Amino acid sequence: MLELTALWLPVVLSAVLVFVASSILHMVLPFHRGDYDKLPDEDAVLELFRAQEAGAGNYVAPHCVTPEERASEEMRAKLARGPLLFATVIPKIAMGKQLVSWFIFCLVIGGLVAYVASFTVPKDADYMAVFRLTSMVAFLGYAGASASESIWMGRKWSTSLKHIVDGVIYSLLTAGVFGWLAV
Repeated sequence: MLELTALWLPVVLSAVLVFVASSILHMVLPFHRGDYDKLPDEDAVLELFRAQEAGAGNYVAPHCVTPEERASEEMRAKLARGPLLFATVIPKIAMGKQLVSWFIFCLVIGGLVAYVASFTVPKDADYMAVFRLTSMVAFLGYAGASASESIWMGRKWSTSLKHIVDGVIYSLLTAGVFGWLAV
């Protein structure tokens, strides 16, 4: 089997490549520009959240915690009337912190790919054997949960599909690096 400690270079290099590719996909190319819609009266909604002093977090409205609350006539009426709102509140953009967090996440995915490869890929494996396994593990890490945002949170399916395409690109880059440096 491959030695886990010998896979540090593919972990780091794949994280760098994925970081650069994601920057291009999200900041340079127009691929993700339509992922979010603008609210009809954006300023009023933002002012409402400021006035409510809603701190950072994930919110849902109407909100209920227990099955009994959900079964109440009042909650049933709210749900029937609509809309259902899911909102993520971030006090201010902290792009540096978010980019560092994304890079660390890429390192974690690379580390998990290396971990699985160290138990499943023989030392004498060819490029394609390494590529097949590592691309699937990386894909699960980068795109595995994308559809759940559309299923449970109402995200547009087109946005989730774009994130899945991103995951395919990231997994192919990761697998290419592992296939190149691990054999």
